[in-house]
Amino acid sequence: MVQPAVELNDVSKTYRTGSIEVPALRGVSLRIVPGEFVATAGPSGSGKTTLLNIIGGLDRADAGEVWVAGQNLQLLSSGELARVRLQRIGFVFQTYNLLPVLTALENTEFTLLLQGVAKHTRRERVQKLFSEIGLAGLENRRPAELSGGQQQRVAVARAMVTEPALILADEPTANLDSATALALLEVMERLNRATGTTFIFSTHDPQVMERAHRLIRLRDGQIASDEARDRQAPVAAAKGGAA
Repeated sequence: MVQPAVELNDVSKTYRTGSIEVPALRGVSLRIVPGEFVATAGPSGSGKTTLLNIIGGLDRADAGEVWVAGQNLQLLSSGELARVRLQRIGFVFQTYNLLPVLTALENTEFTLLLQGVAKHTRRERVQKLFSEIGLAGLENRRPAELSGGQQQRVAVARAMVTEPALILADEPTANLDSATALALLEVMERLNRATGTTFIFSTHDPQVMERAHRLIRLRDGQIASDEARDRQAPVAAAKGGAA
């Protein structure tokens, strides 16, 4: 049996502000095998971003098990979680999270630098990726000198350039025009098929939902539906979490 890329068992998360409790996830169980291209969709407050943050080790579940690449994240220290994020996971945030003092090239290669990758290899990977996603010629511009769409493409390149086992993308096309969004999705899908990198998106974008090989809809912190969109893709059935 193939070891899952991600497995959640009865995961719950509640946010608290004073005496107010807001349940974000309610007993979610889910299994994603390596190489899947998955989108999670649902209205605001359905739990999409919380789900990605917990899978990425940016937040901890209140209850349940969270397995990523064979490790139970619930049992790891903060330092161990940081190492998993550095070595195994690429992130794409809706707000870009680019470092303003670094150029587009430097932002993209930053994680490679932390991983100890040699300068020549870093630059070679970045240049190749920039050519593929339409950023060639913008290497030396800082974020303030780029459009919103260009900044998001840099953020996507930064997540992809390390060729991680798992990429988590929170609304990656939210600030892009439809043509640019489609081009980015095509690049990510090619990487998925060529390298077996697992992709998990949270999205409101119909284009992302349409291209996803598996679409998981969330409602009120639970899985409302889990649909294989491409029968040739490696799809594992979700467990539990019905609305």
